[in-house]
Amino acid sequence: MARVLIVDDSPTELHKLTAILEKHGHEVLKADNGANGVALARQEKPDVVLMDIVMPILNGFQATRQLSKDAATSGIPVIVITAKDQETDRVWAARQGARDFLIKPVDEDSLLAKLKAVLDI
Repeated sequence: MARVLIVDDSPTELHKLTAILEKHGHEVLKADNGANGVALARQEKPDVVLMDIVMPILNGFQATRQLSKDAATSGIPVIVITAKDQETDRVWAARQGARDFLIKPVDEDSLLAKLKAVLDI
């Protein structure tokens, strides 16, 4: 299955998403802020990144933009997962290079469907 990098500063969200992904056979990498997420993505080259928006140091929009502009990571799809449910957030995420968008709390079926769509598995 896929190697999935979760970038989220909430231990609760990290735990919940990890449990769902591991239950379905995915390998999970974790980062607790955008800067660590970008560094880990560059180092580990995951198959997909699940990116929160509101985080310290480097927010999810900034981190997504860095990943999408870097030749080493531009091919890694980013799915934004956030509690921010405004159309402007969706548009801005797409402009930064995100492939898709999910609203918290994330349900298992929606998450797996989005992963399937961006990974074509």
